[in-house]
Amino acid sequence: MNELILFLLFLLFYSIPFSANSQSSTSETNILLKLKQELGNPGPLQAWNNSSSPCDWPGISCSVDGYVSTLILKQTNIKKIPGTICDLKNLQSLDLSYNMIPGNFPTVLYNCSNLVYLDLSQNAFIGTIPSDINRLKTLQFIDLGANNFTGDIPVGIGNLTELRSLRLNSNLFNGTFPEDIVNLSNLVELKMDYNDFFPSKIPQSFGKLSKLKFIYMTTTNLVGEIPESFANLSSLVELDLSLNSMEGKIPDGLLLMKNLSHLYLYKNRFSGSIPSVIESLNLREIDVSMNNLTGTIPEGIGKLQNLELLNLFENQLQGEVPTSIGRIPTLKIFRVYTNKLNGILPPEIGLHSKLEAFEVPDNQFSGGLPENLCAGGTLTGVVAFSNNLSGGIPKSLQNCDSLLTVQLYNNNFSGEVPSGLWSVKNLQRLMLSDNSFTGQLPEKVAGNLTRIELSNNKFSGGIPRGVSSWTRLVVFQASNNVFSGSIPVELTNLPQLITLNLDGNSFSSEIPTKIFSWKSVTTLNLSRNKLSGPIPKDIGYLPNLLNLDLSENQLSGEIPPEFNQLRLTSLNLSSNQLNGKIPQEFDSMAYENSFLNNPNLCGTSSISNLKHCSAEVRESKKLSPKILAVVIILAATVFLFSFFMTWLLVREYRRKMIRRNLESWKLTSFRRVNFTEVNILKSMSDSNMIGSGGSGKVYKIPVGRDGDFVAVKKLWSKGNLDCNSEQEFLAEVQILGSIRHANIVKLLCCISSDNSKLLVYEYMENHSLEKCLHGAKKINEADLVNLANDMVLDWPKRFQIALGAAQGLCYLHHDYTPPIIHRDVKSSNILLDSEFKAKIADFGLAKILFKENQSNTMSAIAGSVGYIAPEYAYTTKINEKTDVYSFGVVLLELVTGREANGGDDSSLAEWAWKHYGEGKPIENALDNSIKEPAHLEGMTIVFRLGLKCTSALPSNRPSMKDVLQIMRHCKPLDGDDAKTGSIAIDIAPLLGDDRYLSSYKRGSKKIRDKTDENLLISS
Repeated sequence: MNELILFLLFLLFYSIPFSANSQSSTSETNILLKLKQELGNPGPLQAWNNSSSPCDWPGISCSVDGYVSTLILKQTNIKKIPGTICDLKNLQSLDLSYNMIPGNFPTVLYNCSNLVYLDLSQNAFIGTIPSDINRLKTLQFIDLGANNFTGDIPVGIGNLTELRSLRLNSNLFNGTFPEDIVNLSNLVELKMDYNDFFPSKIPQSFGKLSKLKFIYMTTTNLVGEIPESFANLSSLVELDLSLNSMEGKIPDGLLLMKNLSHLYLYKNRFSGSIPSVIESLNLREIDVSMNNLTGTIPEGIGKLQNLELLNLFENQLQGEVPTSIGRIPTLKIFRVYTNKLNGILPPEIGLHSKLEAFEVPDNQFSGGLPENLCAGGTLTGVVAFSNNLSGGIPKSLQNCDSLLTVQLYNNNFSGEVPSGLWSVKNLQRLMLSDNSFTGQLPEKVAGNLTRIELSNNKFSGGIPRGVSSWTRLVVFQASNNVFSGSIPVELTNLPQLITLNLDGNSFSSEIPTKIFSWKSVTTLNLSRNKLSGPIPKDIGYLPNLLNLDLSENQLSGEIPPEFNQLRLTSLNLSSNQLNGKIPQEFDSMAYENSFLNNPNLCGTSSISNLKHCSAEVRESKKLSPKILAVVIILAATVFLFSFFMTWLLVREYRRKMIRRNLESWKLTSFRRVNFTEVNILKSMSDSNMIGSGGSGKVYKIPVGRDGDFVAVKKLWSKGNLDCNSEQEFLAEVQILGSIRHANIVKLLCCISSDNSKLLVYEYMENHSLEKCLHGAKKINEADLVNLANDMVLDWPKRFQIALGAAQGLCYLHHDYTPPIIHRDVKSSNILLDSEFKAKIADFGLAKILFKENQSNTMSAIAGSVGYIAPEYAYTTKINEKTDVYSFGVVLLELVTGREANGGDDSSLAEWAWKHYGEGKPIENALDNSIKEPAHLEGMTIVFRLGLKCTSALPSNRPSMKDVLQIMRHCKPLDGDDAKTGSIAIDIAPLLGDDRYLSSYKRGSKKIRDKTDENLLISS
């Protein structure tokens, strides 16, 4: 450590600017002014001029004798490295990081003969590191992290014998690293993490690097065992070999290193037991989770009086947890879930330290929960599901305001829930299913509570009318209890509810009829109760309902015809007293088990267990007045239809010559339409054209007599179809013709001829997000007149649009088979209907991933400037993360009001990252036209989410499923909550706090706390 401190002091000494009295040579002044000109006179260098000494210029430091020794051009938006830099013969320190400089490794720097410190991180360099890099022979520090270098790490790097720090992390290396690194005898830090090297072992010879203090090789495709020679690394402080495929035992000597403070070996294939002799008493963090470790937890861990994090989860450890672990005064994180541990949990855990995370699920623990888990006042979660725990919930938890989640399901707990636990200030999840809890539900719960799971217990009484105050509830599961009484109408006032399971209770009376607030509900299960009366027709208006189960009740009457509007994946109305005809939408074999034991129901299809409606009519001996009226109406309809058809034939004969010109056109319908190809073709005029692009023109065509319109995209109209056009057409038809999703634009039909093809879509009244968001710059006056008065997009509307687009992309990536990559996500391809509901359009560039191992490399770059992910530009390899990047740009557009490619030298994503990297307040980047105190928190979160989605490395971007989860939990609120600026819940655990983004600024892409694997935020 002393050597590293001395080295940093050396660098600090050379970074101290001297006063103007320290005169550098006139030649260096001229060199710097020439350099400024060659770099394009960027803003940070505006202060470079002849009126002062270079030693006083920003970004420059001088040596004692007045010569330039340090040049810092970090984050100055330069795009090249002129050779003029090396004309500064005394230059020792050069920082060019965070500039996105393209091209190969800058060999012009070989002429900088005295360089000691070189930072080229966070740029866009590609290709391989040159084999003669050892020409920079004076280097002591080199950082090439977060670029796009590929291939091998050259042998020549082992000849930089003065190196003390070697940082090659977060690149695209896919070759090998040389054993010659062992020649770097002065090396203190080795950082090669987050690279996809060819599967390699760590050479035994690395144990000779006796000065090594920091080794970071996470996610480097390591195999084999940890070399026994590592026991010789007596100076080692931090070792990170996580997220690899290493195996074998953890060497005994590893925990004998007295300086070791951080040990990360998680997610490998290590086996055997944890070394029992531990002398590394400075250890602060141990993470050996997600391996195949066996045996018991060593008693020696309880002697580590500086230990803050202990992650042993997802192994095969057995036996009891040593009680001494509960007495460690610094312990904050304790995770041992998914093992075979048993016995009593350490009773003193939490009593002597500020415990933050307690996660012990999926073991065989018995006895009760420790009484003092929240004694330090910092506990965020008690996660202990799937054990054999018994007794009651400790009453001390009802005073734990820091608590976010309690997950105790699938145990043997009993008794009543402490009354104060329901209303703990910050509680978000209370999951108590599969126990023997008793008692009744409270009138009020915590304002942040989003999930209540009580199924398979012995709760009784009714649902209190105070349930209307549970406004942030998303999931309410109370199946198989002893609840009774009626379902209160107040339950229908929960606007964010997604899942409601009340099956297997004794609820009676009728189902509440006014349920318009349940617009987000996807699952509704009220089966196995004593409900009576008719099925409310309002259920048919629930736009997102997917699963409906009302079986085994006493419901009567007809199934509401409004059910035809539903698009359910599962339906069960069995064992009721329903009658009449089932809705046409469900009259198919796909729902043959949905209507069992309803003898008075009938259908017209081949559902075997239903009577046939027409047969029922024949059995009637006398026609009722209603049936007679229907017959008369049908007869009149047939007459009018015959008359109308005759009129059509006459008109068709008169237009025979015109129709001959249309015979080559063919209409292929994907949905029910009320027009023909003739209706479309006759209106294809320039007066109806509303847009044009690279693939053709778009028309607004009137259809029907109700003022309805469709949008018609004419892909081409002249000459024979070329291969690319045909591929675009086939891609769009193949995808959109089979997709049924509320946030994907509907393809109604296609109309084709030998040399022209038309795609007919539903018409979107509010055009595209691009036109609404940047309308003043993009729409001509004629179009502006036609825009609605409420076209100005406030924050709630913008968020609604972002959420809808996220739902559409999530469906394409995760729910459609095979998955689809859109490849051209941008604001102009997000269309808006009359209610500003977002729908994703234009699939001409989409790519379907048929197989996981199929190559997804494109022969040419497709997409739009400002939205293209950086790795796509250099490698043309695509996956779902390219869409995530583009969607992140859309989020930044929505929250800042800026265009994706504003016309300056940087894209919106680059601008946003620079703004954040300079430490400026996020609030200053937000769109002033919509920035209100009530929305600042939500806008800030979406800005941070946009940054995360546009991370330079694909591995650092979240999936669309994660993005959607975050967005669903930060909806803008109405009423008093909106006035306070609060959001749906605290989503910091989901998004990751500012440590994630600050790590980006430092050049590190690692998230130490692995929030995506943390049970505290699992759903």
